[in-house]
Amino acid sequence: MTKRLQVLLDDAELRTIQRIARRDKLTTAEWVRRRLREGAAASARPDTATRLAAIHAAYRHESVVPSPDIDQMLDEIELGYHADPPSS
Repeated sequence: MTKRLQVLLDDAELRTIQRIARRDKLTTAEWVRRRLREGAAASARPDTATRLAAIHAAYRHESVVPSPDIDQMLDEIELGYHADPPSS
């Protein structure tokens, strides 16, 4: 089911959006729908500061939770691909 959304714009804003939509060979409505979807998708992603903070936190815990070097991890992954699946 579709719903109608009314957005009030001043004349200059509407003309700008219409011009951009025509340039992109889209209707004004389709152009607006696409921008709204992009905005919703962008707001669902964590911002750069949040992602960097998670990386820094993981780095601080590296000495607490040791991990093998990358070559050893890749070898273990490969072995797992070739191993028989566990029986139930």
